[in-house]
This record gives sequence, structure tokens and C-alpha cells, in this order.
Amino acid sequence: MAGETLGVIGTGRMGGPMAGRLMDAGYSLVVYDTQREATEPLVKRGAHMAKSPADVASRADIVLASLPTPDIVKAVALGPDGISSGSRARIVIDLSTTGPGVAKLVAEGLKAKGMTLVDAPVSGGIKGAVNGTLAVMVSCPQTTYETVQPILKNFGKLFYTGDKPGVAQTAKLANNLMAAAALVITSEAVAMGVKGGVDAKVLIDIINASSGRNSASEDKFPRSVLPGTFDFGFTTGLSYKDVRLCVDEAEAMGVPMVCGAVVRQMLAITNAKYGAASDFTSIAKVVEEWAGVQMRG
Repeated sequence: MAGETLGVIGTGRMGGPMAGRLMDAGYSLVVYDTQREATEPLVKRGAHMAKSPADVASRADIVLASLPTPDIVKAVALGPDGISSGSRARIVIDLSTTGPGVAKLVAEGLKAKGMTLVDAPVSGGIKGAVNGTLAVMVSCPQTTYETVQPILKNFGKLFYTGDKPGVAQTAKLANNLMAAAALVITSEAVAMGVKGGVDAKVLIDIINASSGRNSASEDKFPRSVLPGTFDFGFTTGLSYKDVRLCVDEAEAMGVPMVCGAVVRQMLAITNAKYGAASDFTSIAKVVEEWAGVQMRG
């Protein structure tokens, strides 16, 4: 059990379960979320409510943030009444997916205030956050990494990517592009199979026993597409944001994104048709409509 007081900003679908795991590990928490009800389960367990990100950073030794978009991360870290205005915290762990550009900008802004950014995006969804089985990609100075390791280990498996801010973000974007691409191509393949007379579940079983198996065929299809629930737990808006960031960053680096550009378009269509709050497995619904089939089983 650690002696530090930790601050958690953003206690929603990912941040809430992660904060709960820190309380399970014996940490004292100060929490803040713009949606007050998101902090209530933690406050009932003994967490202290703060009135702003700056207040969190004035009452905690280390601040963790789990936020939905790069613009919100910038505002919470560096804006008026942001983390950088706090008087106590010297380490800020950002668990959000912002892209390398924003991570570098936030790291510079915090450094000017004597704070160190730990760039630590996570992958594994709400289930991983609840169970402590996330992949946590980390870039920060080595000495800082040694300080935050005991905290981050509560979330899952750690992957240290070096001391430059933004490198962990690059790794996260690469992963999320592949997750979305797997969903697109699996939807197309299964729709073709169903139209050709193969039962959707049988085809998924065949794919999973063969060379085509992937994260969509092994997890997302059985859990959310075949039952028709489309409730995997990751929104279309967030997936679209991540893939857009990935393709933009890759193009800026001079890396071709031929498949990536198509995946981005599929997410743009899904986002326009079903809305940003829809589950990203709704990509399969777009393909179903175009193909004139239903993938159930």
C-alpha cells in the first residue's frame, strides 16, 4: 500500500474502473470529472472530490488523467485552472489517446511548470480496465518510469517505449488502426460468406481455426456482432478519432496509409450514419446494409 495521494481526472467508462483499482491497491484518491455523477461511486468508497484539475494537482502527489479527446487533454493539462496551475503534483500520467503531437506539446507545457509528463495510453477496453488486463504503453524519463511503475502495474502489462513523449502514443495509434481494420475486413468477409450460404457463426469458427483469425473474429464478432447487440464498449467517435490521428501522423512522417485511409473512410461513414456515441462494431451494420445480409448466429 502506497503513501502517496493520487489524483484522477476523468472517471468515466475507462477512468472510473482504473481509479477503482487504485483504491483497491490502497491508494488515497482525489478525483475530478465534469460529470459529477461519474465520481460518486469513488467518493462513496472514500475518494475526495476536487473542484477543478488545478485543485486535484494541488492536493495530489501524482495526477492521472483519462480523457476522451486531444483538445480536452490540452485544456485540462494547460488551460485556465488546469493541472499546470496546481501547486503540489510533479508527475502527470496521461492515460488518454492524443497522438504524438499533443503529447509533445503537453510535455513542454508541463515542463515549464516543473512537472513531468508520463505518456501512458492504454489498450484493452472497459473489460481490461475493470480486470486490470490493459496494455499500458509508457514513454517518460527512466527515473520517472521507476517512480510510476507500481501505480501503472495495477492497470495491466507495461511496455516501456523510451524517454521521449509521444512515442507511446505512436504505438497506441498503430494498435488502434489495426483493431479497426480487423473489424472492417472481417465484416466484409463474413458478409460475403453469409450471402454465399455459409452460416455466420460457422464461418467465424472456421476463420478462428485458420490463418484469417484476428481480434475482430476472436472477440468482437462473437461478443457483439453475431448476437446483434453491437455493445463492445468502444464508441465509433473515439475509434474514428484514433484512426484519423493515426493516418494524419503517418502521412506527416512520410509513411503510406493506403489501407488506413480506407479504414478511416469506413469509420467516417459509420460515424455519419449511426453517430459518434454508437459502438464501433456498428461498422458491421454498414456492411450488412450494403450487402443486403444479416450476420447473426
